[in-house]
Amino acid sequence: MVAVVSAAGRVSGAAKEFAFTLRDFARIRTMIHQCAGIALSEHKQDMVYGRLARRLRASGVSTFTEYLDRLERNPNSVEWTAFTNALTTNLTSFFRESHHFPVLASFLKGRDTPITIWCSASSTGEEPYSIAVTACEAFSTLAPPVRIIATDIDTNVLEIAAQGIYTLDKLEKMAASRVKRFFLKGTGKNDGTVRIKKELRDLITFEQLNLLENNWPVAGQFDVIFCRNVMIYFDKASQAKILNRFAPLLKPDGLLFAGHSENFTNITNLFTLMGKTVYALK
Repeated sequence: MVAVVSAAGRVSGAAKEFAFTLRDFARIRTMIHQCAGIALSEHKQDMVYGRLARRLRASGVSTFTEYLDRLERNPNSVEWTAFTNALTTNLTSFFRESHHFPVLASFLKGRDTPITIWCSASSTGEEPYSIAVTACEAFSTLAPPVRIIATDIDTNVLEIAAQGIYTLDKLEKMAASRVKRFFLKGTGKNDGTVRIKKELRDLITFEQLNLLENNWPVAGQFDVIFCRNVMIYFDKASQAKILNRFAPLLKPDGLLFAGHSENFTNITNLFTLMGKTVYALK
């Protein structure tokens, strides 16, 4: 058993199953930045160890050096996807940053149809389904003239999102009328869970997408792009690159929704702030 050494050279936590050196951590930071644009800070060392230790066990290797060497020798392997998934943060909830959804509803009501929306960091689905609920309410139908493309780099969370099944505690802050209208309660072995109604699931197409890849599997111009609480994991250069690629994909009068801690005005001159973390093209 070997203790984890912190970035400052101190021992961190109790004895660990695998040796984890500063060099290992530095290699991981470089590899995930090159692969996914994620800029891991030094204080994430314990988190990285905990998540990747599971990958070492699953891969049957005994050291981080061996694991990372294997990744670098096989850049197109399935394990690269598992490595990326393990280091991706997927904090989300239904109607997170709730001030955005009345803005979205008002915007949708005034649009020519059909409407296309891109949710670029969908995680386990709560955000795109919140968008779908908002669209249904805006048009007073379970079949609004809206198509939603929901993407994420993490293939594991996309599988969860496509199922649209959640535990009841995920809906604690949602109005009972909304739950009744848009969700089906599980029974028997599925007691304690809910599932988004099929009509809403049919509004959304889930696809894997890495925002740093050169080729995005999305086409056309969108009325709305959601990119919330993902830019904070990228460095400034990566943020600028992504925003500059969003611009031609957004209709001239479309909207870009950002996260509460994200400010795009100092990163690119292509967007102007319209409200609380809501942007339009200049």
